[in-house]
Amino acid sequence: MPLSERQLAAFADKHAGRIPFDTSPRHLAGPGDARHVTHGLATAGWSPVSDPLSAEIVLCSPDLRHRLQFDPQSTTSAWWRLRAEPTDTEPGWYAEFGELVPAEVLAAFADALIVPPPRQPDPWGPVTSAGWHHDSDGTARSPDSMCHIELRPLSEFHDRPSWHIETREPGHGEFPGPRIWHAYLDEHTPTHLVSAFLTALADRSPLQRGMYDRTGHYSAVQEPSPLRPQQVVDAHATRLKSLRAQARSARRRQTKTATPPAYASTALLAARR
Repeated sequence: MPLSERQLAAFADKHAGRIPFDTSPRHLAGPGDARHVTHGLATAGWSPVSDPLSAEIVLCSPDLRHRLQFDPQSTTSAWWRLRAEPTDTEPGWYAEFGELVPAEVLAAFADALIVPPPRQPDPWGPVTSAGWHHDSDGTARSPDSMCHIELRPLSEFHDRPSWHIETREPGHGEFPGPRIWHAYLDEHTPTHLVSAFLTALADRSPLQRGMYDRTGHYSAVQEPSPLRPQQVVDAHATRLKSLRAQARSARRRQTKTATPPAYASTALLAARR
């Protein structure tokens, strides 16, 4: 179901009347507007299957393989869950994200699900390029040491490594501080999705937040943004327009691939005769 003009207008009304503040680092920017995620999926053809009067939002992909659940009343620390059912050629996978994961970072993950990159990227590349400290044991930490990425090794329960990302308050000595948010990407999560999430997370450019928006931690740095409120709205609209065009192009390619050439159909018909 495509986005309606009313839904787009509601997003514009909220952000056009707010003074944007550049907020960094990203892992402390706070949740932001969840519609960065849901609008992107809806514009690519995902449909809501949840009760419209419920606080929970559930979206399903056009092929019904992928399912996104956003539950702000969850009794666990995971407010976002994304599942993929297995196919004849690909395994199923599962990813979850905590309440304070920035919506823009999660949106990058979802966008890569809609439009995969042309090549298989190295998930660690963007992290190290952004100045994060990458250890040889499959871990990395942000410059402020508050965000930690771990590629957990194989075990008797998992045949492939899984990704665990946590942002925590500063601890004392060897004891870590309270957890701010987490993300878990299981061992079958496609590499290009992991890379998209880590690239957006480590990006040094700030995220825009309103004056009274919740951040992930008091140490997040906020400065008046050079962007006008309307520019924030326009950037959202431009992203949705690009996603819509790319999703349509991808569907056309899939349809063309699935449709046998004319000569093949003729040969098949002759064989049946």
